[in-house]
Amino acid sequence: MLKIGLTGGIGSGKTVVSQIFKNIGIPVFCADSEAKKTYCDDDVRKQIINIFGKQIYISDTCIDKQLLASKIFNDRQLLAKVNSIIHPAVRRHFENWLAKQKSAYIIHEAAILFESGFDKFMSKIIVVHAPQDLRITRVMERDKQTHQQVIKRMENQMSDEERNARADFIVDNYMNIPVLPQILKIHKKIIELT
Repeated sequence: MLKIGLTGGIGSGKTVVSQIFKNIGIPVFCADSEAKKTYCDDDVRKQIINIFGKQIYISDTCIDKQLLASKIFNDRQLLAKVNSIIHPAVRRHFENWLAKQKSAYIIHEAAILFESGFDKFMSKIIVVHAPQDLRITRVMERDKQTHQQVIKRMENQMSDEERNARADFIVDNYMNIPVLPQILKIHKKIIELT
């Protein structure tokens, strides 16, 4: 079974592209959603509390996402420390999920696919691309964040140029460029590889 990585900068439209793959019957593992779930894992929870204290959790299982973001996106060492806890947990979740799949290929969607090293486990990589100014606007509207908050998050991600250079396929998700035909073309090429 081929493992296809799907990534792109924040606000590029990875979720839209993932949904289209789901709609054509391809299983999609969303690493970002799974990462959020791992904060409820007992082992992960203990490690996160050791770093930030109990106040980082609103309840026994609900992490204060805004508080966590304000700390890790302003301190690269803290971000690296949290990632060293979360990434192995997400990988375990992925391997458990993957063992249950029966498709010709699967999609592994992750915002920081390259930065986390998950790209090494993928057969091919799809990058969703949109210009930075459009991505900033999308994230400000979606997450109710300021321009500066979005920029801070972007600074912790790989540049578009580097990401695109490492892609096997690029989906342009801006202006009036239809996304579906691009995805169907990529789907056909991937099926030919299986």
